[in-house]
Amino acid sequence: MNKACIWCGLLAICFIATGFWGFFSHQRINRLAVFTLPPEMIYFYKNHIDYIAETAVNPDRRRFSDPEEAPRHYIDIDHYGDSALLKMPRYLAKAIEQYTEDTLKAYGILPWHINRVFYQLKEAFLLKDAHRILKLSAEIGHYIADAHVPLHTTENYNGQLTGQEGIHAFWESRLPELFSNNYDFFVGKATYIQNPQLAAWQAVESSHKEVDSVLLIEKRIASKAGEKKYSFEAKGKQTLKVYSQDYSKSYHEKLAGMVEKQMRASIKMIGDFWYTAWVDAGQPDMKILMDYKPDEAEIQNNRKALEEWKQQKVKSRDHEGI
Repeated sequence: MNKACIWCGLLAICFIATGFWGFFSHQRINRLAVFTLPPEMIYFYKNHIDYIAETAVNPDRRRFSDPEEAPRHYIDIDHYGDSALLKMPRYLAKAIEQYTEDTLKAYGILPWHINRVFYQLKEAFLLKDAHRILKLSAEIGHYIADAHVPLHTTENYNGQLTGQEGIHAFWESRLPELFSNNYDFFVGKATYIQNPQLAAWQAVESSHKEVDSVLLIEKRIASKAGEKKYSFEAKGKQTLKVYSQDYSKSYHEKLAGMVEKQMRASIKMIGDFWYTAWVDAGQPDMKILMDYKPDEAEIQNNRKALEEWKQQKVKSRDHEGI
């Protein structure tokens, strides 16, 4: 099987599994992050840009087959009290000492998991393991993007505590789908991060400070919208109930560029993390990895992951609208 056919097989699997709105932003963010990289890296990443984009959604698929996966996507900062952003230990060992590992898993480990995947990516660069470089680059991109979604940092992650069920997919998926074509995604070149763990926390902090605005603004416009809040749209052979375009536009305008800002920050930070892992690994020559292609075992693993995702044996937070 030639390289093109192998990639087509992989992407077909991904397309079947990602035909939902909740994955749109992750794929776009990962794709755009490639263009922040320096020449020494960008040719390798551009050569595999479809894989980097399409497999950005793999961590979400695993949430329904791997019970360890879900807590990696969020951290309920407000569970730990009003001053949690100031008091929460930034390093995992200290946090376990203070709260126990079970407590952390119950309320999310997102910033610590980003740091863990960063070191795995650095190791993949050290080993010049093209498969793991691509896999981990795509997946750390997913987690970094999650850290820039305000509703990934609160117990009220889907507005379920305030009568706003569905707001998570509204903010994270519906708004980018409708309006991101008009965003400015030129974020500049990737730069070196001195402390990846603290950088992950800075993303979470910035996102969490937007939670009140995300919820309060939607609550205000909902009180005036009445029946105009929803409409029906055709997606393939399905007709779906969605937030109407007028209602979405009103919410998007009141957010005053928040979604664009968070997407831009995601793109920049993903490129920064990829670049930093490469630098810390000694800047290996990526040209020798240019001809990498997935083998049959990798294709089979993707097919297995798809089947496990379809079965959804593990209960996970229902906030992506999928």
